[in-house]
Amino acid sequence: HTYGNNTISSQSTATLVCVASGGFPSDWSLSWTVDGSSSRSQDSSAGLLQEDGLYSWSSSLTLSEQQWMESVSVSCEATRSGQPAVTRQLTRDQCSQ
Repeated sequence: HTYGNNTISSQSTATLVCVASGGFPSDWSLSWTVDGSSSRSQDSSAGLLQEDGLYSWSSSLTLSEQQWMESVSVSCEATRSGQPAVTRQLTRDQCSQ
């Protein structure tokens, strides 16, 4: 399971968060693309053990307000060797300020 969240702070940046759950973080990789290009400005969390014995973990991406407002497509992708990728696109109308 993956889902995204995004907020724009008073410092004129947008922080987008992608959360994955229901697996083991060592098996999966979370990555970001902005307008089709891989983004390197990201930060990943360690996995948190859930009651069901599986983990949840996250990756955040911080963009300037200008980058966020001008971007056409921002996506988080969860990949695991031998499995199809799971991709979620984030849009400005999902944003909480």
